[in-house]
Amino acid sequence: MLKSARIFIKVVELGSFSKAAKVLNMAPSSITRSIDKLESELGVTLFKRSTRQLLLTDKGHLFLNGANKLVADSDYLRMSLSNENVEPEGSLRVSVFESFGRLKICPLIPEFLNKYPKINFEIELDNKMVDLGRENIDLAIRIGIPEDSSLKSRKLLSNETNICASPDYLSKHDNIVLPQDLSLHNCLLLNQQRQRSYWYFKNSHKNVKVLVSGNLKSKGGTPLLEAAFQGLGVAQLASWMVTDYVKHGDLVVFLKDWVPCLNESSNGNIYAIYKDSPYPNPNIRLFIDYLIDKTHNKKINQD
Repeated sequence: MLKSARIFIKVVELGSFSKAAKVLNMAPSSITRSIDKLESELGVTLFKRSTRQLLLTDKGHLFLNGANKLVADSDYLRMSLSNENVEPEGSLRVSVFESFGRLKICPLIPEFLNKYPKINFEIELDNKMVDLGRENIDLAIRIGIPEDSSLKSRKLLSNETNICASPDYLSKHDNIVLPQDLSLHNCLLLNQQRQRSYWYFKNSHKNVKVLVSGNLKSKGGTPLLEAAFQGLGVAQLASWMVTDYVKHGDLVVFLKDWVPCLNESSNGNIYAIYKDSPYPNPNIRLFIDYLIDKTHNKKINQD
């Protein structure tokens, strides 16, 4: 019954047999047979099924509470009996926003897997906000603390941004002395699904909000970095993205007397985010500790 209970819980989480089958890497027919067998064993109907929706019955709600406890108790018992010296194994699914994942996380994965070869690691580079439960993601790396109180977070590193452009662009356009000057320039923007885009600045004296516009928007920073490198316009990008370009003279950072920010309220720091659970996947903690060791000891944002 334990396996069937796990499948039942996943079907409830995702609201679909087919979605649960995809996440659990099973055939949809196997999911259906498992639920049918579970209902037969219990002698109750757990779901009201139709072509449009899947709803729990009253008995289904009652069983869900028991199934959650059954699975949690089983996991706790298994962890209690395990030898602490046993080599870590199992799966770990990680979602990272594209530019940071490509530049800073992907290069660290081989060393992690060489250290823990029995862990099956899956990474998704995606700029969308993921639902950790529905998409079966163990760990997400994102900018800012999540608003969802059911999620936990650990800070990986600060995420300072720079205002930058290529020497070619700056040679052909008016000087940028104050943040307000940016309103006259082609600014390369992160797509925040708003009609207007603002960049925020502060120094020891005041805060400034600047309305910016441009002919390129992207959900991720990589296209903006490439466009800035090729002289299309001005970009606000994370320091860990532009350090090498600045070092080689391909990009110039300006407005250094100001602290820029893309969001008025967000602190912009990068966090590892995971579900709050009494029995979390131990590989989550293992990978977070590994990342923090790398970010702190090797200063990943300064490489």
